[in-house]
Amino acid sequence: MLKKHNPTTVATPLSAYSHGVEVPANARWLCLSGQIAISTDGSVPEGIEAQATLIFENIKNILASGNMALEDLVRLNVYIVNADDMPGFRTVRDKYVGDVKCGSTMIIIAGLAKPEFLIEIEAMAAKSD
Repeated sequence: MLKKHNPTTVATPLSAYSHGVEVPANARWLCLSGQIAISTDGSVPEGIEAQATLIFENIKNILASGNMALEDLVRLNVYIVNADDMPGFRTVRDKYVGDVKCGSTMIIIAGLAKPEFLIEIEAMAAKSD
């Protein structure tokens, strides 16, 4: 069981995340490479919400391949190209992991590997069997 840490001596998180996530001893870890919005057929959806949805679906599928679920997420690192896309991203994120409240960092960047990519998400998960 992952334990969330949000002490009252630190400002409340600004969004759906926790300041710290404690992983129990002997837990299995799964570290995901940065996920971009590319479908199995090579297509890239348009718009931040469509891209974020595909990325979270891909994350969910990768976690499932390791016998894990979104609830096992410890951390997300989000790289987003346009700050104006943050509300759309947060809507999708909250749909998938709003109750999970894993650790999270969001960074506004100048660009990703291809101009059509609007967002990339790295994830780490842990689970005790």
